[in-house]
Amino acid sequence: MFRLSANPSNLRFPPVDLATPEGLLAVGGDLRPERLLEAYRRGIFPWYSDDQPILWWSPDPRTVLFPEKLHVSRSLKRSLRPGLFSVTLDTCFRDVMTQCAGPRPQYPDGGTWITTDMLDAYTTLHEQGYAHSVETWKEGQLVGGLYGVALGGAFFAESMFTRVPDASKVALVSLVRQLQAWGFRIIDCQQSSPHVMALGAEAIPRRDFLNHLAAALTLPDRQGHWQFDIFTR
Repeated sequence: MFRLSANPSNLRFPPVDLATPEGLLAVGGDLRPERLLEAYRRGIFPWYSDDQPILWWSPDPRTVLFPEKLHVSRSLKRSLRPGLFSVTLDTCFRDVMTQCAGPRPQYPDGGTWITTDMLDAYTTLHEQGYAHSVETWKEGQLVGGLYGVALGGAFFAESMFTRVPDASKVALVSLVRQLQAWGFRIIDCQQSSPHVMALGAEAIPRRDFLNHLAAALTLPDRQGHWQFDIFTR
């Protein structure tokens, strides 16, 4: 297993084709903004729990959502009707990430992979204008949302949460429509789930994902605080 250098000036990752069949590529390093951004540019992301060292992944196949292939079901269209929810961008990033870090039934111990170090690291990325949150509100309460990282024309979706039916889906649909208006090429969903597949995501070979990512990264970064500039629903 490739161990990343502890030297803060050495951001080198191994080639992604050296990853295990499960997608595990490397261990160690740190979560400084420079290393995180370098990882995303290479199609790599961190995913680990509190009792593990930092683990870096690049799975094959890769689950992606092309904005123009977004699928909105008839039932979801009802939840997108005006007046049911309101949706905002970048108004409470840390709150959204904290909600995403809540107990998850798919973990045997009810835990989460969003550690305190991850929370701090991505909050720093948000402050630098690279990480963004989408918030879904109902009657003034935060009921769903998601967060991720944007580079060039690529958005790397990290996690989402919901407190009422369809709240996270409304956040994702609103984001995808805005990203499409901005010319984004690809949304990285990392791994397959029924939630994202129902919205039009697909699994593609890692080599194809890296080609799409390289093309998306030729676009300029949309760095800074985001706001919706279209009627998203």
